[in-house]
Amino acid sequence: MTAPVLDVQGLTVALPPGADRRHAVENISFAVAPGEIVCMVGESGSGKSVTAHAVMGLLPREVSATAGRVLLDGEDLMKKSPGALRRLRGDRMAMIFQEPMTALNPVMRVGDQIAEVLAVHTDLDEQARRARVLDIIAAVLLPDPARLIDLYPHQLSGGQRQRIMIAAALVLDPDLLIADEPTTALDVTTQAQILKLIRELQKRRNTGVLFITHDFGVVAEIADRVAVMQEGRVVEQGPVRQVFKAPIHPCTQALLSSIPRLTASRDEELVPIAGRPPSLINRPSGCHFHPRCPFAMPVCSEVEPTLITAPGGRSVACHLHDPQMKSGAAA
Repeated sequence: MTAPVLDVQGLTVALPPGADRRHAVENISFAVAPGEIVCMVGESGSGKSVTAHAVMGLLPREVSATAGRVLLDGEDLMKKSPGALRRLRGDRMAMIFQEPMTALNPVMRVGDQIAEVLAVHTDLDEQARRARVLDIIAAVLLPDPARLIDLYPHQLSGGQRQRIMIAAALVLDPDLLIADEPTTALDVTTQAQILKLIRELQKRRNTGVLFITHDFGVVAEIADRVAVMQEGRVVEQGPVRQVFKAPIHPCTQALLSSIPRLTASRDEELVPIAGRPPSLINRPSGCHFHPRCPFAMPVCSEVEPTLITAPGGRSVACHLHDPQMKSGAAA
């Protein structure tokens, strides 16, 4: 079995005193293999972007990873110094941020912003850096690279800016690419083009991709495997087709049921998720989803479920599928 390029084990990220909750993410584990796209999906505020920033070592100063391991090709990033992490970012791991207009430097030409990655991480001279920048801009299917490199971000469309972000992330062929909702601000046509581009470049370069999204349509389009997050925890993960065809966690079932279907009749009503999200300040004990779960048992409000292996290469955090809980209930 191929060793994962990214292996996150029991990661917990603590928030500062006075925040609306103690932890942004709690004891989450997942892995990304070379040449694989893993989508992390969930409701807003479930901890997806915090997880991505923790992996990259880009958490705000007042937020910290307090437990777990983040392994990049077997090296624990949580033991790296800030200087060592800077040398890895852009080289062996890179990130496409959610909004390119705020991520790109508005007073710097886009070609110079890509070339800066090469200047920091390689010994290429100016001429060689320019040639590499032109090559990577052509690779992300932007027209007339020689003209485009001298433009500023505000002179580009949203789709063009996103492609520049992808070019900057991939210019050094990183082992790991993290994409944090890179298509959120794009129209559906441009979104489809960006998803196709990421998939093609990832397959060509055998890059492992962690793709953050809240859109199950994007998951179906691009993912090999999917991890579903709920209130800072991974509640289900596995091959995307299996999860879509037969979700086993009630939260995953509820999320998929609430998506409009093209095959639905015009008079068919949408199925909302029951109840309302729990208070972040006073989270429920046990399973955080139990107040909204139609299958909740007494144990669900008392004991936090752990992620266990389920049939078909999946894992799930749910007492309904825990053999020990079932045997205990039977006894």
